[in-house]
Amino acid sequence: MTRYTSATDADLEAMLGAIGVGAVDDLFAEIPADLRLGRALDLPAGLSETECFDHLASLAERNADADAELCFLGAGIYDHYVPAIVDAITQRSEFLTPYTPYQPEVSQGGLQVMFEFQTAISELTALPVSNASLYEGPSSVASAAYLAIGATGRTRLVVSRGLHPHSRETLRTYARGFSAEVVEVGLEGGLTDVAELRDALDSEAAAVFVENPNFLGAVEDLRALASAATEAGALTVASVDPLTLGVLRPPGDCGVEIAVGEGQQLGGRLDFGGPSFGFFCATENHLRRMPGRIAGETVDLDGRRGFVLALQTREQHIRRERATHNICTSQALNALGGIVYLAWLGKRGIVELGELLARRMAYARQRLAEIDGVELLHEAPAVREFAVRLDAPVPAVLDRVAEEGIAAGYWLGREYPEYDDGLLIALTERRSKADIDRLADALARAIAETAAVDGLLPDSGKKPSMAGEVGA
Repeated sequence: MTRYTSATDADLEAMLGAIGVGAVDDLFAEIPADLRLGRALDLPAGLSETECFDHLASLAERNADADAELCFLGAGIYDHYVPAIVDAITQRSEFLTPYTPYQPEVSQGGLQVMFEFQTAISELTALPVSNASLYEGPSSVASAAYLAIGATGRTRLVVSRGLHPHSRETLRTYARGFSAEVVEVGLEGGLTDVAELRDALDSEAAAVFVENPNFLGAVEDLRALASAATEAGALTVASVDPLTLGVLRPPGDCGVEIAVGEGQQLGGRLDFGGPSFGFFCATENHLRRMPGRIAGETVDLDGRRGFVLALQTREQHIRRERATHNICTSQALNALGGIVYLAWLGKRGIVELGELLARRMAYARQRLAEIDGVELLHEAPAVREFAVRLDAPVPAVLDRVAEEGIAAGYWLGREYPEYDDGLLIALTERRSKADIDRLADALARAIAETAAVDGLLPDSGKKPSMAGEVGA
């Protein structure tokens, strides 16, 4: 046995002796020698705390952020103002430290948060049952597919191309495990093509998946889409933006059986895309097929109000073959931020915010459409986000505008080859009229300069080729 002299090494020797081995290498004896590295890890020398802080700060300075730039990015994650009360509540130790409320008698605060969250989301969507949150928007969409397959006994999923690309990708991934078929329906004038949707619906269709507003920012006719699905015996799943529900008719009033969505807009920052939470609501007949967990209200032996986990449908709680989902975390802390944000807004505030977004979006849409080299991609109604076509390579225009400290929007060509010249622009309450004017002026300059570089003056009437511009 190797002998050690330092106190630390003596402790190591004692530990090894206690478990019956002579050296650390003996712990890895079962791993074949050719699979071991055979040398020390090639790691740099350690840093002191101050050196580490300075190094990380220098790395952070290389990143652009929404506080330093004028941000018109959206596409599912938005730069909304987060009130101080959200952090003040979510950072309290009683919310920050607990995990799963297995013991209701010591978890009343956490359970009440879940219950209040469910109540608020149910009111927003006009659907009677809500769970206590899921991971994020796309996994909520995929969870709805599993519910629809179990509820209908069918395996065909009809999906609008207006559904968020990440949701469609997640849905296809899950569908392979479900042995389900995914059929995509195109867009016409920015909206789901209802005629094509009806043609895609047959006796094997389990559900229709739509988004409202859709990925191009257009407000869908949920009643017409849900009606087509119902006639075919399929469920309607709508992924909705919660902050638009102050001005749009809620999905539950439009014949939608399942409403899901991304909750980042409710008190969440950009944070490079996460963490956030997803929400999931449905009609009461789908209660026992819903994923995740549901908190319920009850009374104790003395008649006092209390809260419990009413339904827990993951495999940890019930037999694996009866589980409706494998989600193991309800994102309760992020959902708490969501309910704090909604309480801060209030029932009138969410209406006023929706109206503000719609007004600023309308101004921005009109202002940009007046620019030479810009035209609306569609003229369908919109609330907070809209799409335009540029008479210049979009990536090059975005790069030029970025030099002026503006993140002008999302290039649609990344996900929609048919809209390679498309730009998706999002508005939040943080973008003022002056900000919109600044964006318009910068886009006008960038389009003119980019066209001139390509040898095409903006008034030549000739549209520059998009060939070879992907990834520029």
